[in-house]
Parts: sequence; structure tokens; C-alpha cells
Amino acid sequence: MIVLKISNASEVVASKVGRFLERLTPDSIDQTTVEDQVIKKLIENLAAEGLKGEVAAINGLDLEGEDLNVHKGLKVRKHSTF
Repeated sequence: MIVLKISNASEVVASKVGRFLERLTPDSIDQTTVEDQVIKKLIENLAAEGLKGEVAAINGLDLEGEDLNVHKGLKVRKHSTF
């Protein structure tokens, strides 16, 4: 299993749409947008290599250094099989 934490979603959105529009969107939307794009590209690249598996975006799970923390309300936000 691989865990990927994206920590600069707001900066990525700001660089793509501009600072003004980024300030109008909540950070949670920025995070969701970037995660969805990463998942899409990840699936495309892994499938092109012939790999099969599953990818999920999960709310309520946090990676802090070498600790994986599970928070109340753990939920799979998005799940894709490739």
C-alpha cells in the first residue's frame, strides 16, 4: 500500500488559476481538486505500465512523519479501480 499526502494544493491551484480566484475557493475544494487530478494521472500512468490495482482518496486519515493517524469520521471520498 502506498500513502500519498499532498501538502501544497492551494499553491498549485493559485499557480493555475491565479491568486485572486484561489482566495475565493475554500482550501478543502483546492485539496479535492488537486487530489482528483493526481488520481486521474496516476491511474493513467499505472495502467499504461500494465499495473492493476485500486486508488482511493480518504478523508480522516493523516500522515505525520512516520505516524499514520486515523481520525473520527474516516471516509473513502473517491475510489477507482484500474
